[in-house]
Amino acid sequence: MSDPLFQGVMPALVTPFRDGAVDETAYIALVERQIAGGVHGVVPVGTTGETSTLSHDEHRRVVELCVKTVAGRVPVVAGAGSNSTAEAIELVRHAKTVGADAALVVTPYYNRPSQEGLYAHYAAINDAVQLPVLVYNVPSRTSVDISDAVLIRLSKLPNIVGIKDATGDMARATLQRIGCEPGWVMLSGDDPTALGYMAHGGHGCISVTSNVAPDLCAAFYNAALSGDWKTALYWQDRLVRLHKALFTDNSPAPTKFALAHLGLCLETARLPIAPASEGSRAEVLAALREAGVI
Repeated sequence: MSDPLFQGVMPALVTPFRDGAVDETAYIALVERQIAGGVHGVVPVGTTGETSTLSHDEHRRVVELCVKTVAGRVPVVAGAGSNSTAEAIELVRHAKTVGADAALVVTPYYNRPSQEGLYAHYAAINDAVQLPVLVYNVPSRTSVDISDAVLIRLSKLPNIVGIKDATGDMARATLQRIGCEPGWVMLSGDDPTALGYMAHGGHGCISVTSNVAPDLCAAFYNAALSGDWKTALYWQDRLVRLHKALFTDNSPAPTKFALAHLGLCLETARLPIAPASEGSRAEVLAALREAGVI
């Protein structure tokens, strides 16, 4: 399990908008800020990137822009999920074509497939495109939870290389580490519990908070990766309020508010994501101060 393909902190990048379109200038600047902050990779067009309200053309353009901007400096893991297996294959194929290093594929949402259907979904992607794929398990959003038994089966396939686990269930990290094939990449998708996930054998996190504080998040994960748990705990304590504040309203509205307050992009999100409430804004500002971001 040493030297995994993907590790450390990888921001689930927001997609900034201006005048109803993707703000490409702001997007490039956001990516550059992440790399300057020391992140270990980037993830465009995930949930935080509002992929569900991007057109297919916008989705593809954002992935292309991210890959071009990064220019090989850190890995790019492109969001490529769908509740249609055929559409997911096309998005993974596009990610490979434009030079992404991997694809992040969420479990199919709404249609609630069986465990065997979930296995078949990822097996079809594995067979169709030669690109590393991370399974994204977030049952609070998709209404389906991929089982550890299915993940163990998937880990035997050559292109299914790991998981983004947003369940917050620490024991699952241990069970997957024990059961999955050597080299299985384990990334948390839940900032507040990522310290525990790392202690259970995880390799890093696809992070919302890194959008706002990339340097602080990078310091936390560098400490955890080196086994310096005392330093990691210091950063956990400094960041935990911010982790929580960014989910005090419908995500990514609080994160976009924080970025707008820092002068990095507009806070505009696409409906049905409404602007952050006044209560959420107050909590975000307090958390930014506590973390030392402002």
